[in-house]
Amino acid sequence: MKNKVTTLVNEAIEENSALFLIDLIFSNDNSILVVVDGDQGVPLSECIRISRHVEHNLDREEEDFSLEVTTPNITDPIVNFRQYNKNINRTLKVRTETEKFEGKLIEVNENNITLHWKAREPKPIGKGKVTVEKQQTIPLSEVKQAKVKIIF
Repeated sequence: MKNKVTTLVNEAIEENSALFLIDLIFSNDNSILVVVDGDQGVPLSECIRISRHVEHNLDREEEDFSLEVTTPNITDPIVNFRQYNKNINRTLKVRTETEKFEGKLIEVNENNITLHWKAREPKPIGKGKVTVEKQQTIPLSEVKQAKVKIIF
């Protein structure tokens, strides 16, 4: 059943090139969780379409299952390269092995992401602080976790 469901999910996603699979989880109680994201988000109609494609091509008489098609939770870490592109101009919290960064994602390429932020630092001469612009390019290979910061 896993192979058939995987094939059906992939077929449904391939019908819309803006969509991509984040996760496909099969639990012991025959629950299937499909997590899908999209370059411009995922409308509810697409989750329904994917769910129907899978359900209509499986026989419930043969195998009883529950199916949930959803999008990633906003608090989930970024796990797919395409998720960086859809989050350009959003604030990310990025953790590497040795450092933590928080800034607006301004650039993404196949090797790196670039964050930009403002920081308050002591003045070079005299008392007080001054606001400075900071930018950091981080190799994707060094990113241990990246999350979108929720700003209200």
